[in-house]
Formats: sequence, C-alpha cells, structure tokens
Amino acid sequence: MIDFPDPRLLGFAIGIVILLIVALLVLTSRRRRLEQRYLAELKDREERLKMALWGSAEQYWDYDLVKGELRRMRADDARSVAEISIETSIETDHRIHEEDLPQVLDALRRHIRGETELFLSEHRILNGNGSWIWMRARGRTVERDANGHVRRIAGTARNITTHRNAERERSIAGEVLRSMNEAVSVSDLEFNFVSVNPAFTRTTGYSDIEVIGRNASLLDSPQHDPAFYKHIREKLIKQDRWSGEMWQRRKDGEEFLCAIESSAILDSNGQQVLYVTVLTDITQQKRAEQELRYLANFDALTNLPNRALLAERLSRAIVRARREDNRIAVLFLDLDRFKDINDSLGHAAGDRILRAAAVRLQDTVGQHHTVARIGGDEFTVVLENLETPDDADRTAREVIMAFEAPLILDDRLEVSISPSIGISLYPDHAQVPTELLKQADTAMYQAKAAGRRTFMRYDDGMDIAIKRRATLSGALRKVLDRGELRLVYQPRLSLSDSRITGVEALLRWTSAEFGEIEPASFIPLAEESGLILEIGELVLREACLTLRRWHKHGLDGLTMAVNVSVLQLLRGDFPEVVRRILDDTGLPPHALELELTESVIMANAEQTAAKLQAFRNLGVSLAIDDFGTGYSSLAYLKRLPFTTLKIDKEFIGDLSRDPDDAAITTTIIAMAHSLGMSVVAEGVETSEQVEFLREHGCDEIQGFWLSPALDQHRCLALIRNRAAVPAGAIALP
Repeated sequence: MIDFPDPRLLGFAIGIVILLIVALLVLTSRRRRLEQRYLAELKDREERLKMALWGSAEQYWDYDLVKGELRRMRADDARSVAEISIETSIETDHRIHEEDLPQVLDALRRHIRGETELFLSEHRILNGNGSWIWMRARGRTVERDANGHVRRIAGTARNITTHRNAERERSIAGEVLRSMNEAVSVSDLEFNFVSVNPAFTRTTGYSDIEVIGRNASLLDSPQHDPAFYKHIREKLIKQDRWSGEMWQRRKDGEEFLCAIESSAILDSNGQQVLYVTVLTDITQQKRAEQELRYLANFDALTNLPNRALLAERLSRAIVRARREDNRIAVLFLDLDRFKDINDSLGHAAGDRILRAAAVRLQDTVGQHHTVARIGGDEFTVVLENLETPDDADRTAREVIMAFEAPLILDDRLEVSISPSIGISLYPDHAQVPTELLKQADTAMYQAKAAGRRTFMRYDDGMDIAIKRRATLSGALRKVLDRGELRLVYQPRLSLSDSRITGVEALLRWTSAEFGEIEPASFIPLAEESGLILEIGELVLREACLTLRRWHKHGLDGLTMAVNVSVLQLLRGDFPEVVRRILDDTGLPPHALELELTESVIMANAEQTAAKLQAFRNLGVSLAIDDFGTGYSSLAYLKRLPFTTLKIDKEFIGDLSRDPDDAAITTTIIAMAHSLGMSVVAEGVETSEQVEFLREHGCDEIQGFWLSPALDQHRCLALIRNRAAVPAGAIALP
C-alpha cells in the first residue's frame, strides 16, 4: 500500500516550487529588462559618442603600450546625425614626423613617470593620402598592471592643420606688420584705434598705448577742413575702400603728407567690423617730385624758366595771339664778352653775374612777360599783346639802357656788361616757336656783328649773312697755314710839331675764296674760336720786328701800337709773352704801346688793373682805344696805369657840325690831360677837324687826312718824306 505524504506538506512544497518559479520568472524578467536597459544605454552612449566625435571633429584613441597598438575611432564626414558612422582602425606603425617625434616621446615619458597629469602634444602624423597633418592629442592613463606600470593610455585627438596654418598666417601677417615701413592701424566702426604697428609709432610719434581707444581724428591736420575728413570716412563706410593723399599731424605737431589706403574688414555676413588703414609718409617724395618738376622747367641758377618751359609758354602765347589776332615778339639776348669775364673772375663770379643779369632783365621788362634762360649767357624774353613792332624795339632799347649801369655782385664788385639783342615777331617772321627762336638768334648774331651793345630785328637777308659767317669761320682756321694774314700800318701825327711819332699795326685778311675780308667780320670769329690767341701773338711779333727794322734805318723815335684782344688780356701768361717777344726782337719796351678798348677794360676793371700794371712794369705803354663808346668809371680810370687815350672816330666825324660832339671831344681832352694821359684822335679826315683838335690841345691824330693804312714799305717811305716837313707846319703829306 502506497503511503502518500501529508497533503499539507505536499501543498506547502508545491507552493514553494510555485514561488520559486514565480521568483525565477520575476528575476528573469527583471534581468531581461536590465539587459534591455543596459543595451539601450549602451546604444545611447554609442550614439552620443558618435555625435560627440562627429560634432567635435575629434578622434578617440587608445594606445596599448604592451602591444604597441594604437586604436583610433572617428566619425566619418556625415551630413546629418542619422548618417553618422564610426570608423575604427588599429595601427602598429603610427608615423610621427621625425622633427616632432622627440617632443612626443618626451611628453609620453613624463606622463608615464607621473610628472604630468595629462599627456599633451601637438605633432604631425602621416595622413592616409600620404600628406602630413597636424594633430593635437590629449589623454591619460586608463590601465595599469599588477605592478602599477602603465599599460594603456586613452584620450582624444583633433586635426588642427587648418588652425596651425591660420596661426602661421597670422604670425606671418603680424611679423609683416611689425616689419613694414608703412604705418598700419586697425580701427573699429567708430574709427577708434584698435591696433597699430611699430611703423605707425615711428611715423606719427604716438605709441600703441597712447592711441588705442582714441579716435583717428587725433591725426587730423588743420590744412584740411573737418568736413574733408568727414567726407572721406563717409565714403569708406559706403564703399568699403578709400585711397588718396591727405595731410596728417604727428604728436609733436609737425604736419606731413601721406598716401592712405583704407579698407573695411567684413564678417561672414558681409558686415563691416573693422577698418585697416595703411599710411605712407610721402612728404619727402613729393618734395623730390616738386624739385624734379622745378628742375625740368626752371633754371636752377637764376630761377627763370628754362628752354622747355619757354617753349611751352611761347606755344601758348602763339595760340592766344592767333585767337585774339595779336602780335608777339621774341627777344634773344646774349651778354657781350661774358666768356672773357667768366674766365677772368672765375665761374663762381660768373654765376653771380648771371643771377644779377637775370634780376635786372626781369625787372626791366616786368613780371607779366616771360623771361627765360636757355643756356650759358643767353636769355629770351617773350612779349605779348604788342600793337606794333616798334613796341619790341622800345623794350630792347630799355634793356640795353638798363645794363648801362654796372652789375653789383654780392661782394660789392662792380661789373659792366652789355647785351646784344635779336628780335623776331609773330606772325611777321614765323608761326611756330622753334622758328621764332631761331630767327631771333640769327638777329642777335647780326647785332653782335654790328658792334655789340645793340639790337636788330630779323629780316630774310640775315640768313645769308649767317651762312657767310659760318663759311668765313671755317676758312679762318686755315689762314695761318695759307699765310693769308698781313699787317698794314697807319701813322700817327703829333700836332705840336707836325711829326710822325708812331704807327698803329692793323690786321688784314685777303682770302683766296672771298677776297678782302673786313676786320669787323673776322676778328669776332677769331675771338669766338680762340684762334685770336695764336693770331694775336703772331701780329705782336711781326709788328715788333717791323719797328725794330725801322729803328735800324734811323727812325729811333717811332713807336708801335698793337691792339690787344680781351682773350689775350685774360690769358694768364700774356705779360710774359710780351716780354719774350720784346727780348727776341730786341725792341725797347717803351717803343711798344698796347691798345685795349674801353668796353674790354671796364668789363672787369678790378682784375684788369693788376694785369695792366704788369705791362707797365715791363715799360710798355698802354692806351684806351675807342674811348666814349663804353661805360667808364672815372674812379677806375684814375687808378688804371694808362698813358694814352684815343677818342673814338664817332665823335671826330661831326666836330664841325654837331656842337654836342665838339663839347664831348673838348671835355675828353681836358679830362685825359688832368689824368696825365696824352690824347689821340682817331678817324681825322678834314683840315677843319685838324684845326679844331689843335686849338683844343689834342696831342696826336690819325686818319685818312694824314694817311690810310699802308704796307710796311710804303709806310716807311711816308714817314721819311714827312720828316722833311718843317716843324709846326700842318699840311697834307
């Protein structure tokens, strides 16, 4: 018989089992819910990690020091959160740039040794495409072994290549700004300074501390109206850019001209946030440009317009004259014998003479007319709105009269100089500037040929004369080789005893091509070419030899007068040349008389006095030739060692007809005698003139009344025949 357990016990056991099953089911359900929650949290964490890696653009890394493996996790470049995926890679060959590897290892060692809480490093690694990129890594120890040694380090890393490049560019830009010579400033929208570079401080005198926070109007200059600066800033606001030139003021108050480039810095929305201004001091540059423009248009010595500006002004004057149907005159001036004065006094004094001449010329014609220096001692005057050609003549005459008074230099040295003037007219002579200047130049040379210190108006015949002059100048260079020069002699008569006391040697040129050439035509050419030095020495030697031969024929009392060119006088060794010729020919010094024209003497009286005294020390006599045609100072005449004064033939020719010439001649004779000089009258042609001169105490005469210039043989015969005339007789030879 089966023995059944106690029903109560069985029920209890079943209850226990049921409870256990229920508990198991509860536990299983709870575990499942926990697992589901854990999986949900894990998935959420994974999603959050993906979003964190994607949003921060950083990578997660885990480095196993034992295995030498580097595990990296990064989010791909998804466009949205739903598309994010995580890329995982394990690297055993992590390539770090060789230049950065030492500092990476050092940072790693210090963290492993516990010297740093975090591992921090910025270094370059090799990218998948083979290029180097900059990474910023940070991490810490996450696992150690039983001995406490570090096994794993984990952290994040970020690609900072773009940031590093931007920093590098900023660094370069900062260095460029610091090294720039141009002043650079950054200002806010209110034009308050935010930043300045060192060049700004050098340029303005303000340091960064002194200007940051202050308004840019700090530099505004009084040379501009405040409205000007306001207008500029308004244009910058509207157009985002402005460039130009303006005056600014430094800290010490000095004003300077600067070139400015201002630009607006825009944000990502295209809105202005800052203004950058580059400022360059161009004060010296502008001054240099002005000086260059001045030098290109004005003569640096006299401050008068030069040839270039003259051509421009003359062109404009012609346009105005054509439009208004007016007449223009061009006056071309050349200072007579300026080269001789320049050579004798030196170029510094010559420059002072040119400056003084320029001032006198401008003062004479007035500031409303153009006066230009076109080179050397040549000046040009442009006269506008002339009614008749005579107006130009009147101005030329006024200029010549203005130069009658000597020029007074800075050192109170007085220099007498005269101009020769040529005149051309628009539209009478030419229609363009170059032709007007050329024709005025041609007329000026004709004025010089006419005796200097005068003016001439251009005519067509002058071109022929100029061509002939050029031809003569070429032929003159051959005269010495061809032997075409010769001397003739004009005797001089003493009125007191009717005796021929001496002769004057005169130069003649008979050309094989042109025949007999007047001295007035070829002597100026010889002076201009410098050939007069060689010719003059030849003349002096030949004249002394001739007189020495006459002395040997028993005419011991005769003297020889020889004309001296200004170039010979200015020649430093001319007294020595005279002494040598006297020694070579054996002629006594007292038998030689050197003649110099009044204009040559008075052009440089101070230096001439020393030269003349050297001749007097040799025993040679000195004569003033053509007296009355130049400007003389009685004070200088008194100091100069002259023995003879020769009255110009212009005064002698009208003695019997012009009371003024008679009065002048009488006065000259009395003045010369009071200065201890003998008087010779030139150009005597009539008996009436001889009687007048004899009655008024003139010492000697020469001219056609006595004899024209003769060759040496005929002159010698005349002198011998004249010696037979009774003393005191006045008769034709």
